[in-house]
Amino acid sequence: MQRHDRSPGTGLDEADRKRLAAALAGAREARVDRRLEALLLVAEGHSMAEAARRCRVNRSSVHRWLTQYQAEHEAAALRDRPRSGRPRLYHTLTPRRLAAALARDPRRCGYQATGWTVPLLAHDLAAKGIAVSPRTLRRRLHEAGYRWKRPRYVYVERAAHLAQKKGASSDV
Repeated sequence: MQRHDRSPGTGLDEADRKRLAAALAGAREARVDRRLEALLLVAEGHSMAEAARRCRVNRSSVHRWLTQYQAEHEAAALRDRPRSGRPRLYHTLTPRRLAAALARDPRRCGYQATGWTVPLLAHDLAAKGIAVSPRTLRRRLHEAGYRWKRPRYVYVERAAHLAQKKGASSDV
């Protein structure tokens, strides 16, 4: 296949090729990486069909990505746009309410636990009228900046009879 400095009919020149190659080297998202790779192939002289085949996408996707890129001549134009998605069901489960719930001692709420777990917190919130699944609760806690770790039990001081347990004489 013959390669040209400028891909015929695509409007991509050498400066675009360099820009796309630099953006591809720094791409962190797989979807953007695939789009940049397809456009770089087109900029290097490959046909749209060949670029689509190599990147395992539809040819119309490569055309759409080329149009998006040509609008701004920036790799940022290839990133995913925010989508609306499904609206949240529990608008009352705010970070402030989560912080207030986590600040309470589970023992004072009638539970036999020294710390909150996600299922226990979900049960407590359900008793207060906010029935939320543990999975949703984990997501909301993560969005609010909370991280869950298992408690680490540490002895405050060494036991006086530890040396005796280890086989040392008792008169030491």
